[in-house]
Amino acid sequence: MDPLDLDHVLTVLGAAAWSLNEQSRARVAAGLALTVYDGHTRDQGTPYLEHPLAVVRLLRTEIGLRHPETLLLALLHDALEVAPESEALLVHHLGGPFTARLRAMTADHRLEQRPKSVGDETRWRAKQAALPPEDLLVRLADRLHNLRDLAASPNLDRRRRFLQTLGDFHLPLADAARDLDPHLETMHARLHAEYVHHIQEVRP
Repeated sequence: MDPLDLDHVLTVLGAAAWSLNEQSRARVAAGLALTVYDGHTRDQGTPYLEHPLAVVRLLRTEIGLRHPETLLLALLHDALEVAPESEALLVHHLGGPFTARLRAMTADHRLEQRPKSVGDETRWRAKQAALPPEDLLVRLADRLHNLRDLAASPNLDRRRRFLQTLGDFHLPLADAARDLDPHLETMHARLHAEYVHHIQEVRP
């Protein structure tokens, strides 16, 4: 298994093919990812950084995405969820507009570091539905990797809720957006196929 260090993150991003300015920004973003996700684990017990790296890899190798800034967004898409206190650091190093995109991809109760309350789910769905195409693509890639990783989660209630939300919200959202961009069309097809396959596998 490759070590989760700066060189590995840059390799997953494919940064060697980027311009010098883009490579410099990638090194900053990779360093931030190592810092922000450090010490956090998923409920599967794996280092949290493995998840955003998998999302980046999925976008590059399966969806064919090559846009550096969107891949950096994928790398840090959960930064404000796991470490909302890192916002100022992200603004300082990557800028306000980039960090605003991360805020738009993060549920309000996570940003505000409070328990989920009545109305949060409705507001969270509205935020996701308002994402521009590239940001929505990252969000759907996140959903696809979570679906693939779902069987490893020990939380049965989380698994049930994830599949329900995927079926009644994210898949219709992906369907509505698939004509906006060829990458979204590819993502919709893959997400739909793997959701159907997963449901068929777990059905008694």
